Amino acid sequence: MGKDMSPPQGVTSLLDTDLYKLTMQCAVLKYFPDVCVTYGYTNRTPHMKLRRGAYKWLLEQMDKLAVIRVTAEEREWLRQKCPYLNDEYLTFLETFRLRPSEQIKIKFAPEQDTGSDDDEGNVEYIVEGLWLDTILYEIPLLALTSQAYFMFTDKDWDYANQEEKAYRKGCTLLQNGCVFSEFGSRRRRDYHTQDLVMKGLSRAAEEGKKQGWPGVMVGTSNVHFAMKYNTAAVGTVAHEWYMTIAAITDDYENSNELALSYWLGCFGEGVLGIALTDTFGTPAFLDAFSKPISAPNGKDDVKPNTITYAQSYAGVRQDSGDPTFFVKMVRDFYDSQGITDTKTIVFSDSLDIEHCLEYKTIAEEAGFKPTFGVGTFFTNDFTSKSTGQKSKPLNIVIKIATANGRPAVKLSDNMGKNMGVSAKVQEVKKRLGYVEHEWEEGDESQRWTKQA
Repeated sequence: MGKDMSPPQGVTSLLDTDLYKLTMQCAVLKYFPDVCVTYGYTNRTPHMKLRRGAYKWLLEQMDKLAVIRVTAEEREWLRQKCPYLNDEYLTFLETFRLRPSEQIKIKFAPEQDTGSDDDEGNVEYIVEGLWLDTILYEIPLLALTSQAYFMFTDKDWDYANQEEKAYRKGCTLLQNGCVFSEFGSRRRRDYHTQDLVMKGLSRAAEEGKKQGWPGVMVGTSNVHFAMKYNTAAVGTVAHEWYMTIAAITDDYENSNELALSYWLGCFGEGVLGIALTDTFGTPAFLDAFSKPISAPNGKDDVKPNTITYAQSYAGVRQDSGDPTFFVKMVRDFYDSQGITDTKTIVFSDSLDIEHCLEYKTIAEEAGFKPTFGVGTFFTNDFTSKSTGQKSKPLNIVIKIATANGRPAVKLSDNMGKNMGVSAKVQEVKKRLGYVEHEWEEGDESQRWTKQA
């Protein structure tokens, strides 16, 4: 089919976001309701510029975010399908409002200022306010920025075969025994694309059940689409949780343990039990993961015991660096702890079918249960109409920049994903004994160029 002729749809629901934003907001409400933060925006593909027309459209979309409300139907769905979100949080969400005019500073920096809507340049965002009030901006701002680029800069594409393409991808993963979820909200081409992808993947899941294929489509990270397509909302926690707690306390040596402890204090053991390992490098995380569970800062939410975090959590998520090295490192860790349970590894870093199948073999041979969060490969996989070449996605992120006035940093397992003020990054590296790693596939500006 050709390009959809209906008006372009931006973000019209607060639930059009990833589940981990809601789970983190729930935990922030409980433990950190008064923490002030700023978020910063980074375009890892800086040569891909937006146009002034895109900037004007984004300003309109910012205003529209202010009128979005959680509906009674959405609240009831959350209550039934996401029981780990407590009543206090759901009551809070009923009256929650974004205030973009107060909380977002956005500007356009053109390379050449002629006043034309075709002037190209960089869009810059700063989000500022209480953590509790601003945590939900990340996903809609990224999704809208991606949509703006492909509405005004790269327009040489259409929706042809998007649903069928997603269906074929889903079928291939299911036939090969992959357990996967759709993770494509942040860098989707637009809402309509993600809708087509979910239609195709849902069809594949139904076909898989009929054919008895060994794989499973677990759900989607997008809460709105989980509700729309009657599937599970999938996700746990993001780097933001670890980064902000570390910045608040300036206790990087114990920040991983604090983050794990607060998480269990909010949700309990055996719930949302996939831990993210690479905020300050996986080796530092594993040191904390081996410790006995303790209450956060003396609070009584968690009873101290001899069970370690590694024993309590169902598994870990791999989001940066070399997956082969990661699997070996985590296998050696669990073995050193005498943990014989079959743990899960969730792979979520720039996946396509080839990588899913490769990592599945590596993880299963090491005794893990692999699952896959597939994002941009599903929701921004297009070709140019005129050339047939790859229509490259933007690689954009929004991350915590400061918390209570202190700079926040991220030290992933791949140098290209490190973030923060240089002096603070170097300080934390030294404090943690962080070792730099480079990976041949780690060029953040070229992550999806080769995908067809």
